[in-house]
Amino acid sequence: MTELRKDYILDRYVLISESRSKRPKEFRRQEIKEEVTQCFFCPGNENLTPPEIGRITVDGGKGWKMRWFPNKFAAVELEGQQVIKTDNTYFTFSGGYGKHEVIAETPDHNKQLWDLSETDIITLFKVYSQRIVELEKIPNIRYVNVFKNHGREGGTSIVHSHTQVVATNFVPTLIMDELTAARKFPSCPYCEILNIEKGSDRRCFENNAFAAFTPYASRFNFEIWLFPKRHVRKLEDLDENELKDLAEIMKKILAKLKELNVSYNYFIHYAPDSTDLHLHIEICPRIATWAGFEYCTNAAINSVSPEMAAKFYRGEE
Repeated sequence: MTELRKDYILDRYVLISESRSKRPKEFRRQEIKEEVTQCFFCPGNENLTPPEIGRITVDGGKGWKMRWFPNKFAAVELEGQQVIKTDNTYFTFSGGYGKHEVIAETPDHNKQLWDLSETDIITLFKVYSQRIVELEKIPNIRYVNVFKNHGREGGTSIVHSHTQVVATNFVPTLIMDELTAARKFPSCPYCEILNIEKGSDRRCFENNAFAAFTPYASRFNFEIWLFPKRHVRKLEDLDENELKDLAEIMKKILAKLKELNVSYNYFIHYAPDSTDLHLHIEICPRIATWAGFEYCTNAAINSVSPEMAAKFYRGEE
């Protein structure tokens, strides 16, 4: 049986067409052996990346735990026309203005984020917060996109665990759509959605400060969203206890994705300056391949219902 579902607040539709005979373990990907010649992100190869912006040191400063630096193959650069303009009604443009950075999450080439400790995950999210704050200070930067690509289907070309940070002179359309949709409600819709989903069949994990659930109109197999219970606009607004609770649930989610050994993307949605949007993280495993229907309609077909996905995260499947 197929069901059409609409996103909570966005005009975005999904067809849930569950393959009932297929259980979560059947989605598990086989491990692919990587042939490594030289890794740009490994210790000892720091000279192969652009000059370092910062690092978390260990061993009295002799080594590093995490380090961040400009992307050698940057999508945007701090040059050219900064302000977006429109000519002749239809032609809107600027330079590819912004800054593109990489955060190497561990010195160990053989570890992925799901292998790191909760303490390391806290450290990583503190680095995210720091980079957002610093990059937002650059003139004409309007948003800092923090996202992680893991695995071949997730779009990564370097296996060594890392996050990308791209500061741009525009606010992404998806963030603008969320802001526009949220303004139609008398109060934050995500606060209400979170309170509903904590008690639904889509609930996954919850602690004092955070809750995670599989969204009602999930686009991806095993998609899961993570929200602070407190209405928080930005990562920098989280206190130490909230960061610990964030890391605890992130670790649980990543452990389940490791069971499947799947590629995934995650990205952080926060409120641009002078706006109000409930901070959240969307984690999207990349198991299914989008094809003609998705690109033709801008609607996804998901063969794993969010209710079944939630059972997997809860350890019931």
